[in-house]
Amino acid sequence: MNGMKKIPERTCIGCGQKKEKNSLIRIVHAQDDTFSIDPTGRKNGRGAYICHDPECLEKAIKRKALDRAFKVTVSLEIAQALREELIQLDR
Repeated sequence: MNGMKKIPERTCIGCGQKKEKNSLIRIVHAQDDTFSIDPTGRKNGRGAYICHDPECLEKAIKRKALDRAFKVTVSLEIAQALREELIQLDR
């Protein structure tokens, strides 16, 4: 070991780029069937990562990447709620 701590990487489900985990935003599908954006990265539930860019969320929605990541159909209402949550984060 060279003493360097390995930085976890995740892949954006929108653009497909690999980035450091802490530079991406986690979307969570909780057991109560709710979806939310998890800025802390600590909420319980299945997670998927996107870049800090509304474009990547749009790509993920359009290509049904969210559906695949969570193994459920993400409705238009949920997609819109995630868009709004992402916009709130940027404020």
